[in-house]
Amino acid sequence: MASMLMNSVRNCSLKSPRAVQFAARSLSTAVPLQAQAKSKKTLSKTGVKNIVLVDGVRTPFLQSGTTYADLMPHDLARTALQGLLNRTGIPKDAVDYIIYGTVIQEVKTSNVAREVSSLHLLSAEVQAALGAGFSDRIPAHTVTMACISSNQAMTTAVGMIAAGQCDAVVAGGVEFMSDVPIRHSRKMRKTMLSLNKAKTLGARLALLGSIRPAHLAPELPAVAEFSTEETMGHSADRLAAAFGVSRREQDEYALRSHSLAKRAQDEGLLSDVVGFKVPGKDIVSKDNGIRPSSMEQMAKLKPAFVKPHGTVTAANSSYLTDGASAVLIMSEEKALALGYKPKAYLRDFVYVSQDPKDQLLLGPSYATPKVLERSGLKLADIDVFEFHEAFAGQILSNLKAMDSDWFAKTYMGRTSKVGSPPLDKFNLWGGSLSLGHPFGATGCRLVTTVAHRLKKEGGQYGLVAACAAGGQGHAMVIEAYPQ
Repeated sequence: MASMLMNSVRNCSLKSPRAVQFAARSLSTAVPLQAQAKSKKTLSKTGVKNIVLVDGVRTPFLQSGTTYADLMPHDLARTALQGLLNRTGIPKDAVDYIIYGTVIQEVKTSNVAREVSSLHLLSAEVQAALGAGFSDRIPAHTVTMACISSNQAMTTAVGMIAAGQCDAVVAGGVEFMSDVPIRHSRKMRKTMLSLNKAKTLGARLALLGSIRPAHLAPELPAVAEFSTEETMGHSADRLAAAFGVSRREQDEYALRSHSLAKRAQDEGLLSDVVGFKVPGKDIVSKDNGIRPSSMEQMAKLKPAFVKPHGTVTAANSSYLTDGASAVLIMSEEKALALGYKPKAYLRDFVYVSQDPKDQLLLGPSYATPKVLERSGLKLADIDVFEFHEAFAGQILSNLKAMDSDWFAKTYMGRTSKVGSPPLDKFNLWGGSLSLGHPFGATGCRLVTTVAHRLKKEGGQYGLVAACAAGGQGHAMVIEAYPQ
């Protein structure tokens, strides 16, 4: 498949009159004037509940190993949940369920959704870590679906409300890369388990005597796809090569992301961020990975994965991030009964999966046309696009795939391409490359950002899309709530 892409898609998108051009002009950081109010039809359906986003918050997203380094994941998740409580003022017993997404689980809190939401606790240590203030009678569970874990949390909430099981659900996600679980080797684990079962001193001494230096080598968390044993960065580099995305194009896109994020931060547009008083440190109120640079500085970096001739570098990749997010999702009827003015309707969504070897990061290309068809919309109907930026090369490859008739016919069984989102509607407040990417928390950031952008820009429809490990992907259509 890779060779076919190399020979066919590389050229076909670039020759299209609607092809994505990533020259300096296309990557301008200028934000268009507020759009005129739309008068499109609503996506409400007879007999189907309207489900709304009431509000969403997140902690500042910080580079791992910085200010959050001495915390734990439930500290971040609890802060996001408390921020949501404070911002919405929702009665603590009005929430029916809590769902959280995470990827690399802390072994002590495998169901982090429950651990951060409970109020009544058993010990002083746990009491310091838990208790966001929700009732301890609220059930909670944790989901994991790689980089779309909080997307899964949100759509699970939508399903529970649509089914009549709940009226109000809190969904969110957390990731903490500053302190990931590191296991003993399998040999050491077996020895330690045997020690627990040994009944005599002689048996214990014999087991201890069997330990060799090789037993002490740790097992680090996997940084590669289980099925292919390839790192995501390596896959992104191959994908960029297959679609003919140059190093310069990737650096230009990354610079665009950081420049737009800095502008959004300076103009106070990132209103979903809630301040966090880190114990023993100052209040953190801003993302700390936004770093507008220059093309000259970025060009000095060496390839990070495919060496020495690769094109993916630290500057055009998302970075390891600590952070948490939370959103309040309700039936429209319940939200209005409680006096809320919702931010947006959560409409149709899809999940997709494809070849994890050569199409690992193409989830948005597969998910976008499906969710548009489900909603009865066309790409031109979408006013706001928010795509997860794992790598600049991944984003540009997806845009080229979406603008390729050949790719649509050959790999998706479609008669024609869906088209490429125009850059003047695309990730205008920065993205994962600049804001950061806590694996389990990014989805909620994307949805909340779409809701805020729709209001500010006067649009009606927004579209969220993301790729995920395992060759999976997600897309959702969001409709602005009438102002």
